[in-house]
Amino acid sequence: MLITKTELEGCVILKPTIFRDERGYFFESFNKTTFKKHIGLDLNFVQDNESKSSKGVLRGLHFQRGEHAQAKLIRVVKGKILDVVVDVRPSSPTYGKHLSIILSAKNKKQLYMPPGFAHGFVTLSKQAVVNYKCDNYYNKDSEGGIIFNDTTLNINWVLDHKKLIISKKDLSLPSFNNI
Repeated sequence: MLITKTELEGCVILKPTIFRDERGYFFESFNKTTFKKHIGLDLNFVQDNESKSSKGVLRGLHFQRGEHAQAKLIRVVKGKILDVVVDVRPSSPTYGKHLSIILSAKNKKQLYMPPGFAHGFVTLSKQAVVNYKCDNYYNKDSEGGIIFNDTTLNINWVLDHKKLIISKKDLSLPSFNNI
């Protein structure tokens, strides 16, 4: 597995070793021992989530606060997305910075984000199935978010904003400066 650090402290990109033959392919999407050895984290994922979205669906930017903050390991099972994480840790040297990466079933890259990050994505393909592991359970009372078009963050979502499909809940999220 190829592990690449990003400019955001704690976020890493993982590219698995893929074994192909006439039957198809095989790869290990997660190995706790390998993760601990190369990244130094002894994670205990407790919840797996999966979403299916059509082209133009934007989900996010979401996070969990306090003791319910979640580390996530994100991958795409079908299709292609632009995945975005924002550092919302006030004491972090990269506070307020974001990272965008294309995750797809074809490139099989995964993104690990530690607790203290907001997460969102937009579907770039006709459909996308996104799967992510969490190291903490979802807690409704601890949820937070940032509006996708926040002018401070200035995230390039690639698609025309007028063509995006966004939930009413996500459209009512506060700006970065008001979280």
